[in-house]
Amino acid sequence: MIEESTDLATIEKRIRKAGLKVTPQRINVLQILLAGSHPTAEYLIEKVREKYSSISTSTVYHILDVFVEKGVIGKVYTHGDVMRYDAVLENHHHLHDIESDRIEDYFDDELFLLIKKYFKNKPVYGFELTDIKIKLLGKFNNEIFKNEYRSIF
Repeated sequence: MIEESTDLATIEKRIRKAGLKVTPQRINVLQILLAGSHPTAEYLIEKVREKYSSISTSTVYHILDVFVEKGVIGKVYTHGDVMRYDAVLENHHHLHDIESDRIEDYFDDELFLLIKKYFKNKPVYGFELTDIKIKLLGKFNNEIFKNEYRSIF
């Protein structure tokens, strides 16, 4: 995985690249997204208000909607259909603990290519495949995951 940079210049460049005006609120939302792991809008609103106490809920939702529309971030739905946001744009999948609702990124280029090749050889007629995202449901063993696998993320 390429480490997502949270430095100001990189964040500003990412916002500009999407054709958006760089504002302090947009910078703050993207910084929080890059520092966290698939936060909900409610969590983001709470964190943004630590710096911009008078920002409205609708402004944060608008920033998120525009970011999604412009491809700055993506959406992730949890097992209970709770919307979360993802600042990682490179190909990856998600490990979702259905008991705690924790979501972690899972990077495996071999799996991505395997599935892409499968659907190239066996297409679903009448459906154009544009992306592959797998959500693996299960339960984290925190000690094993933290010690053995966390380093690959």
